[in-house]
Order: sequence, then C-alpha cells, then structure tokens
Amino acid sequence: MKQLVLEDGTVFKGESFGSERESIGEIVFNTGMTGYQEVLSDPSYCGQIVTFTYPLIGNYGINRDDFETVHPAVFGVVVKEHCERPSNFRSEETLGAFLEARDIPGITGVDTRKLTKIIRRYGTMKAMIASSERSTKEVMAMLKDSPSCTSQVQQVSTVKPYVVPGRGKRIVLMDFGMKHGILRDFAKRSCHVTVVPYHTSHEEILRLKPDGVMLSNGPGDPKNVPEAVDTVRNLIGRVPVFGICLGHQLIALAGGADTVKMKFGHRGSNQPVKDLETNRTFITSQNHGYTVALESLDDTELVPTQVSLNDQTVEGLKHSTQPVFSVQYHPESSPGPEDTSWLFDRFLENIEQTNKCTKEDVQCLNVQI
Repeated sequence: MKQLVLEDGTVFKGESFGSERESIGEIVFNTGMTGYQEVLSDPSYCGQIVTFTYPLIGNYGINRDDFETVHPAVFGVVVKEHCERPSNFRSEETLGAFLEARDIPGITGVDTRKLTKIIRRYGTMKAMIASSERSTKEVMAMLKDSPSCTSQVQQVSTVKPYVVPGRGKRIVLMDFGMKHGILRDFAKRSCHVTVVPYHTSHEEILRLKPDGVMLSNGPGDPKNVPEAVDTVRNLIGRVPVFGICLGHQLIALAGGADTVKMKFGHRGSNQPVKDLETNRTFITSQNHGYTVALESLDDTELVPTQVSLNDQTVEGLKHSTQPVFSVQYHPESSPGPEDTSWLFDRFLENIEQTNKCTKEDVQCLNVQI
C-alpha cells in the first residue's frame, strides 16, 4: 500500500506499482486520453508527479519506439486504474514493469477526478508518494522541508554536443530537455542537426555556422537558466531562431518580456489555440507551467501571434524585425494533433529567405564597390 499526500494535507490511499521508493515532486495533471508513454518519457516532466485524468492507463503497454528520451525524468505516476495485462501487438512490457525498471514510483486506485479538481481549485503544489506506514504528520514535515527543484534543465540536457547527420539545412538545436519528436521532424526534412547543451554560448553556436537555431522544450522556470537567456539574446539578429515551449519563454525573456508561473499549467493533447494572423484554430499538445506575461510585451519588439482559447494566455510570438518566432505548444507532438507540424517548414522558409537576403545584400555591396 502507498499514499499520496498533498501539501495542503489531503491524503489519497492506493496500491503501489512500479518502484517501491518514495518520491516528492510537484503534482500536476495531464488530460490526454492516449500518449502515456510519451508523457512519461518527456523530459519536460522532470521534477513532477503526473496524474493522468483518463481513468485507465497502461492498456496498450510500453513500446520503446514511442519514447521521447532515453532516460525518463518524471518523479512519479498517479492513476485511477493501472492495466496489468496490456492488449497490443506492439507491447514489449507492462507500464508497471517499465516504471520498476527505471525506479519511478506509481500509485493506483486513486480518485483522480477528485485530485484534479483539487489541483484546479488550489493550484499546483508539492506532493509525496509515500509508504502507507508513514503518518500524515511525518509526510507533511518532509514536504515542508523539501526544497523546490530549480535544476531540472541541468538534469535533462545533453552533457556534450552530438550530430544527427543530414544533407539539408544546418540546424543547431539547444537541448533544454528535448523531445525526440523534434529530431524526427528535422530528419523528415533532411536537416543536419547538431544538438548542444543548454549552457552553450552564442560564440560556440555561431562557430558551428548554423543556418538556424532551434530552442527546445524543457522543464521548470525559464529564469533558472539565465545563461541560456543571454545566449538567445545574442543570437537574435544574427541567425534565424525558432523556439518551442521553454524555448518560447526564453525568447520572451531575451526580448525584454517577462514570464509568470501559472496556477496549474497546460498539460494535454486537446488544447485549442487561435492564430491571430489567420483566425485559424489549431488543436495542440501542451506541457508547461509557466507562460509569457502579455502586458510585458508592450515595450518590446516581440508581437503575440497566437493565444489559448481556454484562458487567453500567449501561445505564439514573433520578432517585429528579425526572423525569430516561437510557440508555447508542441508542433512535434506524438501522439497528438499534428495541426502545427508546418511550423518546421516555416522555420526552414525563414532560413531560406534570410540566406537569399544575405546573398542579395552581398551582391548589392559588390556593385556599389
């Protein structure tokens, strides 16, 4: 037996599955009906205990091909019902076996509907998956003494650069907790991708002579990686830049805007986003607990391009004079809606246009000389 104890003192009892160890993290919920493999292997969940609102989890098992990273970083899993006998020809192991092998604790038999309502009402908070033998008072004391996690990006970013070869555009991908879906989208477009750590300087990046720079998704507060903000600030105006999720927030900070923590964040694969330039609505996959403060954009060169139809938060940005743009959601989502995969094509078009302008400027300069 295990228990899930929230920071506000609420206690849920349940059965243990996965690892038997205890864990403290930020309790969040995900509304996706499918995609638990991708969620659990998404580095953006580092430091978090994930509650699945869909009642049955694990019914199609686990398949290695569906992972978004080699080393899952989620701190814990909460479900209503864990399926112990998956039914899918691609299944290689059960969800419980997957969690146990990676030392990730899980608790099943929890009223996830009630838990989600609590999070929606009071906001995201710390929680602990603990042994049922511990008293509530003891667990509450442990929660109070546990420090907030501020090093998630450092934990999930690549340690050293590596190359995913291709014959197309040369892309430098800054890894803040990158999902493999980003690499898959670039591979479809034959791009030559160099993945670099989160703390890579703009000088090091420019020495690689990239056609464009991609800022990946990642966990936590973007203000916890000020070195990355400095890098992005120095890249703007020198090379086309495209940011996703945390990368979107870093572009905002680099451009002089601000970010704020949300009450309970956006996590799921059914989030409607409106494009302000075309009035089209896209269904998107999201996972973030911070957002760009709309009012902070007023005195910057950044322009909002998309908004959430659920709460009007900023979902897209572009620079008014430079080939720089970003989105808060995941155009590389898998599984999930593919409404916005065209954003990778827009990024490559920006690169093509920038290269064309540069060549024309050189030709003009030669004529003048």
